Amino acid sequence: MAYKISDACVQCGACAASCPVGCISQGESQYVIDKSQCIECGQCASICPVGAPSIDE
Repeated sequence: MAYKISDACVQCGACAASCPVGCISQGESQYVIDKSQCIECGQCASICPVGAPSIDE
């Protein structure tokens, strides 16, 4: 399953910089993940200082 970013996002950009496929971009109020491009590697979740990315169930 692809990852999603919760409302806990503080817009630091760490997740976008760590994504190996570039599927994370700045949204209106937080970063967002393009689920069709996400390879489920978990890099975003491992680097996020607030734990905003998680598996989208």
